[in-house]
Amino acid sequence: MCAMASLSDNLNTPSPTAEIQVTNINRFQKQPRGNDEVSLTMNISGDLQTLFTWNTKQLFVFVAAEYKTPKNSLNQVSLWDAIIPSKEHAKFWIQTSNKYRFIDQGNNLRGKEFNLTLHWHVMPKTGKMFADKIVLTGYSFPEEYR
Repeated sequence: MCAMASLSDNLNTPSPTAEIQVTNINRFQKQPRGNDEVSLTMNISGDLQTLFTWNTKQLFVFVAAEYKTPKNSLNQVSLWDAIIPSKEHAKFWIQTSNKYRFIDQGNNLRGKEFNLTLHWHVMPKTGKMFADKIVLTGYSFPEEYR
């Protein structure tokens, strides 16, 4: 019965949407040890209601900054996260600063382009967890520290 219930989730074709606007770079500085540190203010909006089915317990969502450096082809820094407990809460708008420190291990961020990616994990009542994301491009850091 649980297997059939879990398989029925495959019939759902979700169409989530998201938008993230960086409204301010509050702080962009080089730490004493040479690492870049950034504090951003963001408007995060999303409509993840189509991810909810009768088998969805909750969603775990997070925003990550993703960028390349000479050492790593992909760097990911988690900036914000939340648990969405129900379909009614899955359409949201929030203005927030990054919840977690955004520090690059080096001084690689000046003038660097980056993506903000909204990731989600669908936690079912029964069956396998499902994860996906929306990648939002076109962001860049200032050329100089502030």
